[in-house]
Amino acid sequence: MPRLTRLTPDTAVGASRDLLADLVSRHGQVGDMVSTMAHSPAVLGGYLQLSRAMGRAKLDRRISERISIAVQALQGCGLCLDAHVGAARAMGVDEEEIERARTGTSADPAIAAIIALALQVHREPTSITDEQVDALREHGYSDRAIADVVGVVALNVLTGAFNLLAGLTPGSDTGE
Repeated sequence: MPRLTRLTPDTAVGASRDLLADLVSRHGQVGDMVSTMAHSPAVLGGYLQLSRAMGRAKLDRRISERISIAVQALQGCGLCLDAHVGAARAMGVDEEEIERARTGTSADPAIAAIIALALQVHREPTSITDEQVDALREHGYSDRAIADVVGVVALNVLTGAFNLLAGLTPGSDTGE
């Protein structure tokens, strides 16, 4: 059961009203998370900016979706997990790799290494070593792609934590 109500451009106030109105005019509708985030213009604006910025990331989307699956499986946001599994499938990631991502790994050693880094960024960033970063470079990852991992993790922490706080789950109906 959702803990926070959805807002619309008619029920939101201030900056949130403007952000929602713009999103609705461009996309026709917005999802539960975005309309619920509108309670905080700072959170909604930050989410939108980070999401747009990560759209320009150099990390391959099939890899970033597997990172997202690993982070959301750890964090426990079913709504986010379902969304990232669906996105991974749409990009051609097979079911075995999706299941591996849920457990924080991959059959491909290079992808397994970057997923491991992402989970370390989430759990214990102080434990990341120079050797680990060097190994990622040896797998062919650029410094930009390695840095993008932090953005992918941050975006997932934001969305997953928000959905868990708001009580948004797969199939939840927050009403209008």
